[in-house]
Amino acid sequence: MEQPNINYINELSGDNLAFKNKMLAILKRELPEEIAIYKEQMRRKDFVIAAQSVHKLKHKISILGLEKSYYIAEEYEDDLKNSNIDLQLSFEDILKLLNQFVIEI
Repeated sequence: MEQPNINYINELSGDNLAFKNKMLAILKRELPEEIAIYKEQMRRKDFVIAAQSVHKLKHKISILGLEKSYYIAEEYEDDLKNSNIDLQLSFEDILKLLNQFVIEI
């Protein structure tokens, strides 16, 4: 499985350490919140709204360098709009990986 990284954030921030730290702080704050919202939507079986959460999470997946996982999220987002949850476990594995990475950085 792919491993998250901050290469993109490093490229964006260049030598601006304050900007880099701000981006990382935003990730650390927003990611757990967005995951919790997504999980609640799934618990309620509100798949169309959960697809919107997946859309938001998809951007964090991309920022953290997970190219293959981004495509899984993209497909899962479309599937949820049709109440198809076949990719749920794969997507939630990605979320676990991201969340652990963000905790450790």
